[in-house]
Amino acid sequence: MPPVPERMRWGFWDGVGPGDEVLGPLAGRRFVDIGSGAGHYAVHLARTHGALIDAVELSPTQHERAVTHFGEVPGVSFVHGDVVEHLRRAERPYDGAYAVCTLAGIDPHRVLPALRDALAPGAPFVFSVLHTNVHGVGPSATVAPREEMLGVVGMTPLPLDSWVLTGEAWASLLSAYGFVVEETGLLSSPDPDHAVVCTLVRARRLPAGEVRISSRPRSRRAPVPHAAIGVGTIVLGEAGLLLGRHRRGTLELPGGTVEPGESFAETAVRELREETGLMAEPGDVDLLGTLVDRVEDVVRVTVGAVVTSWRGSPRTRPGESVGDWSWWPLDALPHGLFECSAQILTAWRPDLPLDHPPAHFTAFAGGGRNGR
Repeated sequence: MPPVPERMRWGFWDGVGPGDEVLGPLAGRRFVDIGSGAGHYAVHLARTHGALIDAVELSPTQHERAVTHFGEVPGVSFVHGDVVEHLRRAERPYDGAYAVCTLAGIDPHRVLPALRDALAPGAPFVFSVLHTNVHGVGPSATVAPREEMLGVVGMTPLPLDSWVLTGEAWASLLSAYGFVVEETGLLSSPDPDHAVVCTLVRARRLPAGEVRISSRPRSRRAPVPHAAIGVGTIVLGEAGLLLGRHRRGTLELPGGTVEPGESFAETAVRELREETGLMAEPGDVDLLGTLVDRVEDVVRVTVGAVVTSWRGSPRTRPGESVGDWSWWPLDALPHGLFECSAQILTAWRPDLPLDHPPAHFTAFAGGGRNGR
């Protein structure tokens, strides 16, 4: 039996992402743990914060493990059964709810309305779900299940219908069922060779009677593409500025295209990991602003970013178009910079003697911070 954790771990890796703080005040408050497994997180929150947890688990094996090891822990009630039925029978509202990598295994059209009705107005709902699986298959914008293999320590992986959805799809579902999404983020492995990514969602049950103004698209068709958007990231270490060589010969900052569902800070972190192997968190990213120019008939939007903290050493990564990473002193930068990198560097340090095509720069208020 693994030990009780010292903090919430919303993904599969220690030290990645936030911890208990995303749940808000806990002392004396009733929370429901959706898919509590062996009960580790429920026990942690009860012991550390004085929370009162109903830990609901469908698996009889997992429930038995929890009761055997933690059945006498004050503040925790272990419940064996279907969480939707449990929520429907709740005699009084919960002060909050959370689910650690379990919600994707439940039909959202069943669990979300039941949870809404079982939570007090304004109650937090925090959950993590699979975003990208071990094979690199990402989420879907269509609300439908697909088969994923469920792995539990000490047990043979089992096939499970899972709703692996984009952040936008989760936000739309939550909004439809009476929640407001406060924040979403991606959690990635510290190992850049590990493809698995999780989505962390912070939502809140709408207060009773609150009316929110709706919005909708003009049509169901996607807009006609006319712009390209990317992020370039400044990494300044003791030895200088990090630049890599593109296979076409330009020297450039780490960076790349924004993928669906990402914030600019998440793009910066993902591209940094994929291209250089360096690990950072979205909270380590300061966003400078947007640079807008054009290449023929395409509007090009480049977001400049600065990473303030990272782990690891840069190295050439297989399959990437940029490699041979080196540190360059700011007073001895090389010729042949990629023009978008040069534009970002000028926005960051206008005193640098860089030539590049003009671009309209709009700074983010307050230095940008994380782009949320």
